[in-house]
Amino acid sequence: MHVVIIGNGISGITAARWIRKLSDHQITVISSESKYFYSRTALMYIYMGHLTQSCTQPYEAEFWTKNNIGLKQTHVNKIDFDNKSLQTDDGPISYDKLILAVGSKSNKFGWPGQDLDGVGGLYNLQDLEYMETYSKGLTRAVVVGGGLIGIEMAEMFHSRNIPVTMLVRENSYWNNVLPSEESNLVSKHINDHHIDLRLGVNLGEIIDDGNGKACAVTIKETGERINCGFVGLTAGVSPNIAFVKETSLHTGRGIQVNSFLETNIPDVYAIGDCAEQKEPLPGRRPVEAIWYTGRMMGETVAYNVCGKRIAYDPGLWFNSAKFLDVEYQVYGTVLANPPENHSSLFWQHPDGEKSIRLVYDKKDKIILGFNLMGVRYRHEVCEKWILERTPVETVLQNLSLANFDPEFYKSHESDLVSQYNQQSGANLSLKSKRSWNLVHKFLTTRS
Repeated sequence: MHVVIIGNGISGITAARWIRKLSDHQITVISSESKYFYSRTALMYIYMGHLTQSCTQPYEAEFWTKNNIGLKQTHVNKIDFDNKSLQTDDGPISYDKLILAVGSKSNKFGWPGQDLDGVGGLYNLQDLEYMETYSKGLTRAVVVGGGLIGIEMAEMFHSRNIPVTMLVRENSYWNNVLPSEESNLVSKHINDHHIDLRLGVNLGEIIDDGNGKACAVTIKETGERINCGFVGLTAGVSPNIAFVKETSLHTGRGIQVNSFLETNIPDVYAIGDCAEQKEPLPGRRPVEAIWYTGRMMGETVAYNVCGKRIAYDPGLWFNSAKFLDVEYQVYGTVLANPPENHSSLFWQHPDGEKSIRLVYDKKDKIILGFNLMGVRYRHEVCEKWILERTPVETVLQNLSLANFDPEFYKSHESDLVSQYNQQSGANLSLKSKRSWNLVHKFLTTRS
């Protein structure tokens, strides 16, 4: 059986690796972006000079030959689902089973000038090379959009001492995802790094210099002109599915799949950023462009392709990122606009760059989520507490078990417990000290 995978990101490559573990099927991975899989989240570090492109490739070139995984760098122009054939720049390729892992593309919202030279996103190697081309002699860049990609691009330019202006439509940075205190923390941190953060504004237009190249932008609300030599469009991403829109494949925002990652066409699957769950699990979005969900989909689809039928289950929501110097982690349910039954305990360090939030059910006092800025907690510990519906007071008394900061770092669990005592009138104290032996015992003990 010949399994063809279109896309060599984390989803497609995880699928290839697991199909090889489970079978001796012929595997071909097709990508027009690059021959070898690389860590997409490391693109910024290539630009910043911390890594070379080869350093972002998790596997040596001989890995693919050793594991009998064929790699083909070409572009797929059309899929003939009836005859199970792909038309590529290098000719036709037939398949028995097809996995679509074609990822995302940067959003464009019809802004005047959005297709000028010197305007680009940050999603793939070509985007990175495009940024590099326009960085020489650059005196200012404008980044349109907040979120995680926006701050990455801003940090990239900032690392080269290129002044950056960020246009963010929200009144506080990423406040559609972060609670207000964390959003304000990040907004202040960006400003403290001398990045020109403009909040509550929209892009009006990108101005042509007369030769087809961007030379400035205007702010829609005020008409203010900001001169620049590069405009980064980072207002989110959307599934890269234009090339299958006019086919018999069912699509919505993405390629629609069931819980087994099957499309409406037999022997065709979709995974990763391009996949849209027709019936998402409670608390999950239909499309989740997240690294770890892509990896999990890749493993799940491999089992299904190889006849070992299992449903996709991403488990508890979590995410992590970095806002310049501030690390961010979220586990479970932490909403920017929580419902009435959610309560939270929020603590912020006097330095303004560390915070801890515990979200719990107002009635049952059951822990629901953790939101961390500049402080690291163990994923396994937080997940166990949430899945076991642990009372928030039990969590607080044992919070040291979660702390994952280096041993010589100052811990802040006692401050959080004191704050809870003041708010609730309780008299809690920490029971557990930070110790790997205690953590191991906790993780291996059933509730």
